[in-house]
Amino acid sequence: MDTLTVNEHTTHSADTAHDMNPPRWTVSAIEALFDLPFNDLLFRAQQVHRENFDANAVQLSTLLSIKTGGCAEDCGYCPQAARYHTGVENQETLSVDAVIAAAQAAREQGATRFCMGAAWRGPKQRDLDKVIAMVKAVRGLGMETCATLGMLKAGQAEQLREAGLDYYNHNIDTAADFYDEVITTREYSDRIDTLAKVRDAGLHVCCGGIVGMGETRTARATLIAQLANMEPYPESVPINNLVQVPGTPLHGTDALDPLEFVRTIACARITMPRAMVRLSAGRQEMGDAVQALCFLAGANSIFYGEKLLTTGNPDVENDRALFSRLGLKPMNPAA
Repeated sequence: MDTLTVNEHTTHSADTAHDMNPPRWTVSAIEALFDLPFNDLLFRAQQVHRENFDANAVQLSTLLSIKTGGCAEDCGYCPQAARYHTGVENQETLSVDAVIAAAQAAREQGATRFCMGAAWRGPKQRDLDKVIAMVKAVRGLGMETCATLGMLKAGQAEQLREAGLDYYNHNIDTAADFYDEVITTREYSDRIDTLAKVRDAGLHVCCGGIVGMGETRTARATLIAQLANMEPYPESVPINNLVQVPGTPLHGTDALDPLEFVRTIACARITMPRAMVRLSAGRQEMGDAVQALCFLAGANSIFYGEKLLTTGNPDVENDRALFSRLGLKPMNPAA
């Protein structure tokens, strides 16, 4: 999987949204999208969105932390890193029964995909055995399954696929040339290696990034290019707005302009026309108006529930009220 190869002769017409092979996007081409007048950018993104999806349907996912805290990594945004003092307590892996109960509750609230996240650098086999049991149980409830467990060793992605896992999440986080400013305990190439294992095993890829970490617009355009130029690009693309947690190195970073975040969503939609673009971390801080603009810009997936791993998320009733005001509906899982 080569995420950085770029064809300088990129095509930009809306017709390319129908091509079986997505166009190759240069960083400069994506910067040109970012530079469009706001209304023009959203109009174009909405056109691409409508060509590929129901414009008023949003896929609902719930994310559960199955193992919290104590992570050996030094990701500058993460409150679960053991080296930072953020008030997040190290907790043991949840039982299968606890995960089933959480998944049942999520399903009753309307979620169709259940994501399980663990604060590991990568799972040991005994850890993976527990996750496999969880995946099988959640699939038994009729829900799509997703897991984010860190870096995978040879053969682990195949075990997850055989258990019935639908998606594996492994974000590249940011532009390759900004990566070392955020994380030093693993290389950008390590993430690409895990993504290759996931794709080769036949799993769907969930891969996105985080903006608002002090990066430039060029870095945001590069992040989108790296995602869009994957072959194929990810089926799910979570776009996170940094949630600043006291005790993490990125706490105190200048907040990203909310309209710049909307532009990032729009660029993701235009460059990855058939992906589920997920409005992910940071929704609680956005407010309803900015979320509405993100849906207009092509976001069609959210994490649904009161908590996103260890940080807050708009609760179910608030989301239902917002959906009602906007005329949005939950997406049929078969869509």
